[in-house]
Amino acid sequence: MSLREHANQIISAALHAAMPDTAVKAALETADFSQGRLVLIAAGKAAWQMARAARDQLGSRISGGVVITKYDHSRGPIANLAIYEAGHPVPDENSFRATQAAIDAVTGLTAQDTVLFLLSGGGSALFEKPLIPEADLNRLTKELLACGADIVQMNTVRKRFSAVKGGRFAALCEPAKVFTIVLSDVLGDRLDMIASGPAYPDASTTEDALRIVRGYHLTMTAQMETLLRQETPKRLDNVTTHITGSVRQLCAAAEEACRRLGYEPVILTDRLSCTARDAGVFLGNIAQYHQNSGKALAFLAGGETVVHLTGTGLGGRNQELALAAAEGIAGINACVFSIGSDGTDGPTDAAGGYTDGTTRDALKAKDILIPDVLENNDAYHALEACGGLIKTGATGTNVNDLSVLLMGG
Repeated sequence: MSLREHANQIISAALHAAMPDTAVKAALETADFSQGRLVLIAAGKAAWQMARAARDQLGSRISGGVVITKYDHSRGPIANLAIYEAGHPVPDENSFRATQAAIDAVTGLTAQDTVLFLLSGGGSALFEKPLIPEADLNRLTKELLACGADIVQMNTVRKRFSAVKGGRFAALCEPAKVFTIVLSDVLGDRLDMIASGPAYPDASTTEDALRIVRGYHLTMTAQMETLLRQETPKRLDNVTTHITGSVRQLCAAAEEACRRLGYEPVILTDRLSCTARDAGVFLGNIAQYHQNSGKALAFLAGGETVVHLTGTGLGGRNQELALAAAEGIAGINACVFSIGSDGTDGPTDAAGGYTDGTTRDALKAKDILIPDVLENNDAYHALEACGGLIKTGATGTNVNDLSVLLMGG
């Protein structure tokens, strides 16, 4: 098989292992929902998949609820549950409408009732009731995405302007109990940062948020300045939390798939956190060092890179990483591929990108120069021109990104 075929097999195996179904059902096996009402609220890119797994496990015990996921991530009706699709990475009116429906669903519950809260990455945009005008929230989100802030920095700031983030949703559920199952997309599995921690005490402070705002020169209105100085909940007594799934699981499954295909795999890290271009260049440098080893090698990295927007093109961090590696692996029997586990990468229909030792010259033959493409953040169209886009569609999970360097023997 070709390197591209191997890449496709590794991607398929990793995504299959990262699906939340088994983990959600396992977390529910020990839960006691025998008293009162059980209301299900699911939010995030994996919300539909998690909600269906819970429904399969609990059946009619679930009295009703709300599922909020990204556009095109729902796969049909789930009994007793209202399903909403909304904007990501920038929240929209459907985000606000769906979140209000979730708030309404948990309003008036008693101490005998339980909210089953299923949370996954993407919830920061999808699950939102803003305390500031929509225009200000959208401007802030776009500024955070463009400046290169990582997910922890973004969520530290965003939760200050929300009625449901930073533990505030769990407070709205009181006196009902909240049983939370979290699918992690934050490096280190920080529960207060995954989807901005709607049902977990906030470990970040107003000083942290102010430092980020000043450091990135983010635009603040007078109202936003006031909200920045209001502290978030630091203690919640009605919440039980189970964390399941992570990028480590994604990497382990990819490692095993590489081994089955005859590669000697090495997991470099499951906390990759740098610019996409630097990560791509680094993988290219590794390929250059090992190009004469005569071995079939695989180097894997999980995590989440960032992109500094310097142009007006189309792409995402995984596409940019793969394209940035193309210069380094030019002429080498190697490939680099990088995907978002949720099946989407930036504002595109691709999950990520693939390049190999022929990519640079193939693009050059079309008068496409990689440095120019990267400067304009237009990796999508460059990869499209050389058959390097990876499209999986919505996967039903969301546990960060997987980047792999494969080297043929």
